Amino acid sequence: MRLSCPAAALTAAAFFLSASALTPVAFAAPHKKDAPAATPAPAPAASAPAKNANPVVASVDGDPIHLDRVQAAAQSLPDEARGMPPQMLFPMIVNQLIDQKALLIEAQKEGLQKDPAAQKAMQAAADQALQNIYLSRIIGPTVTDDAIKAAYARDYAGKPGEKEVHARHILVADEKTADDIIKQLKGGADFATLAKKYSTDKGSAATGGGDLGWFKQGDMLPEFSTAAFAMSKGQISDKPVHTRYGYHVIQVLDTRTSTPPAFDTVAAQIRQKLIQSGVHAAVDKAVAKVKVVRYNPDGTPMTDKPAPAAAAAAAGNPPVPTQAAAPPTPGATPPGGGE
Repeated sequence: MRLSCPAAALTAAAFFLSASALTPVAFAAPHKKDAPAATPAPAPAASAPAKNANPVVASVDGDPIHLDRVQAAAQSLPDEARGMPPQMLFPMIVNQLIDQKALLIEAQKEGLQKDPAAQKAMQAAADQALQNIYLSRIIGPTVTDDAIKAAYARDYAGKPGEKEVHARHILVADEKTADDIIKQLKGGADFATLAKKYSTDKGSAATGGGDLGWFKQGDMLPEFSTAAFAMSKGQISDKPVHTRYGYHVIQVLDTRTSTPPAFDTVAAQIRQKLIQSGVHAAVDKAVAKVKVVRYNPDGTPMTDKPAPAAAAAAAGNPPVPTQAAAPPTPGATPPGGGE
């Protein structure tokens, strides 16, 4: 099982993290088929008017929608949508903007813009947009190709490879059964056959005879990793290894030292890390320039600065887990770390 440890992302940077990575989508301005040239007049012909760089592409009740609105909307689309041919993407976005404008007109007819809840939501959206634009302008210029390459050279290319183990296991509920399995294996029994017969980890037992694939030391629970990484190729554990899941009988199939990943495989990940690092730095710098007074839910002054998790909860944002939640593989480090 592979578990990742994504850095905590700030809500204020959500738009920046997605939109700033996008390449502009170009749309050609609609134009009419050129008409036949008119018969020249005796007087000198006037120069042709300059081409409108931001033409109207639609109107709703006389309210125009310009090309730049279409281009801005395209930047917020996922990569797979943005990869569509412009002649297909353009009318789709225009239709969406028309729908949005029609809904806006209906909402305004009902006077919803005067509703206190709507006003709060609109102000929050405006504040969020301003934060995102600010972050984009100060962080975007720093996340360059050279910065990404430098981070790769520092964090990947110059580091020695990490040891990895390829192992399989048989998981049972009690130590006595595990001891008996070890005895059978020492006597020549087939590991895969015993895994299918005894193991409570039905996933690995059914598909690979208990095979867990390649993993690094931090991928598994400490007790499991300590035992597996101390063993040599082909070795079967002399005694059961106990974890929260039960008792493991482990066999190491192979070991290796990993090589640094190729630049292209981690460039996007490095970029996101640089963006998130820039966001954290920008937020810390901004907070340091203002006077902050915190209060308890009952309105009394707060004497101590709250922990980050408490502050996030108070702001309405749940604490970000250190690892992605997923059904654990027995032996693998579960979300939140070990015991």
